[in-house]
Amino acid sequence: MSGTSEGPTPAADLDRSAVTDSDHITYDRVFGAAPLAMAVVDRQGLVLRANPAFGELLGTDCDTLTGRAAAELVDLTADARSWHAYREVLCGRQARLRCTRRLKHPEGNSVWVQLTVAPLADGADVLLSVADISARRELQARLRHLQMHDPVTRLPNRTLFFERLSAALESESYEHRGTGRIGLCYLDLDGFKAVNDTLGHRVGDRLLAAVAERLTRVADEAGYARAATPLVARLGGDEFALLVEDSTGTEQLADLAESALAALQEPYDLAGQRLSLTASIGVVERHAAGTTATGLMQAADTTLYWAKADGKGRWTLFDPERNAHRMTRQALSSTLRPAIERGEFALEYQPLVGMGDGRLSGVEALVRWHHPQFGTLTPNRFIGLAEEDGSIVQLGRWALVTACRQARRWQLDHPGEPPIFVSVNVAVRQVWDSDLVADVAETLAETGLAPHLLQLELTESAVMGSAGRPLQALQALSDMGVRIAIDDFGTGYSNLAYLSRLPVSTLKLDGSFVRGFQYEEAPKGAAPNPADEVIVEAMIQLAHRLGLTVTAECVETSAQATRLRRIGCDTGQGWLYSRPVPPDRISELLGAQAYTATT
Repeated sequence: MSGTSEGPTPAADLDRSAVTDSDHITYDRVFGAAPLAMAVVDRQGLVLRANPAFGELLGTDCDTLTGRAAAELVDLTADARSWHAYREVLCGRQARLRCTRRLKHPEGNSVWVQLTVAPLADGADVLLSVADISARRELQARLRHLQMHDPVTRLPNRTLFFERLSAALESESYEHRGTGRIGLCYLDLDGFKAVNDTLGHRVGDRLLAAVAERLTRVADEAGYARAATPLVARLGGDEFALLVEDSTGTEQLADLAESALAALQEPYDLAGQRLSLTASIGVVERHAAGTTATGLMQAADTTLYWAKADGKGRWTLFDPERNAHRMTRQALSSTLRPAIERGEFALEYQPLVGMGDGRLSGVEALVRWHHPQFGTLTPNRFIGLAEEDGSIVQLGRWALVTACRQARRWQLDHPGEPPIFVSVNVAVRQVWDSDLVADVAETLAETGLAPHLLQLELTESAVMGSAGRPLQALQALSDMGVRIAIDDFGTGYSNLAYLSRLPVSTLKLDGSFVRGFQYEEAPKGAAPNPADEVIVEAMIQLAHRLGLTVTAECVETSAQATRLRRIGCDTGQGWLYSRPVPPDRISELLGAQAYTATT
């Protein structure tokens, strides 16, 4: 027979058909009963079927979802990136999409879901599954809150503060809205450690919590009728911060700082204890553009230090000039020792002139620092730093050797002139931290300068009351033949009786005494003060009775010189005669003096 009739279905085909039908039945049951919200979506993005869990998630019957655009149901169109990826999956150019969405339920509550879109096995359609992750998100939020908040005060902690600060300084945060400015009050409690140490950490924690409440109240009041309330954060220990985004200027920050100080100064009643404390606040306010979180905090920390140094219990506004001085001071301090080794220092010399004959009798060596960044610096810019870090010993030794070598050179270059002495300043730390006597002896031997042509100047505060090693060193130097002078005499202890026990040869009157001698007659409208001349004349007479000579500093006018000469002053120093000058200028003065003496 021909095979034109179909005949019976082979057993294998019957078995395959039965399996397929069984799979469909199983799939339908699983799809319908699954707790996971799912929907089958065609390649055009329309829902072919949705399970009851999907309808329940959206607050509707699942049958009503058929034919709806799946992307609109789960808000995929709101995010351009997710929307593009979703279409790529529908077109078969991307294997899978997974993203997170917040869906609004018809009853008003919101749920966080994780969406997954992937092709089905047959490749014809895709499966959209929606997992409710609200509980997980809530747990994550609670954990983040704990991570980002201080457990004692419940304020935002350092981590959250810097997160907010960094976000506020991003350009998109201020370029198209707000004032474009940012302000910060950085606060530290005065004397909090004493509370912790005496009353215990439990009371200390309660005090911190009370401070946090008051600062929060201050911030809320400051934020009233404004777009945003300042962020209050505890940065650690007893340090707090109030961050003002879109600040309106320093006046706003000053008002906030004043309010914080006033609130914190009110007494605290804790555990039967009545406590009072103050705070110090550093205030910084500036344009957000170009400001970094690190830079802002460094400025705030510096300003807080100023508030503490200025007396505590106050707020201080950041001062760029004061900060520049501090930065310069730090830069100088860190480069002092290397600068000595690099030869960045030089000496200038200011003439010491006899009041009677007008002749050059000596010079004072004054150190200058030719700094590669800050230019030529005078001693008041770096001597204090050198004394603090001990480099004054190395610098002082260099100045001593250089000055003595130069004085000897002038003596050799002008053999027909009486040799002039050189006066070198000595810091009290040089006496304590080095063997000054040995240094001087070695220098004189090396340079060939006679001891009486070297004068060492020490300030009155360093010399008066000297005992032990300093006094022994001064006595040894005097016995060697070296002159000892007291610089800035009249401004320190003024223990005149002590002068008789010191190996001193010269007193240098401080310039404040000499300035009163500037005019032969008082300017119009100003009454002359006869006490000036009486005091100076008395000091000169006392010095002469003790066998000492007197040098007047800061002589600037001929009237001053005339009056000083009249009352017996021996030597003058100041701009009337010459400013500090390089060594070759002193050589010229010596040459001119020799010429004048021979004509």
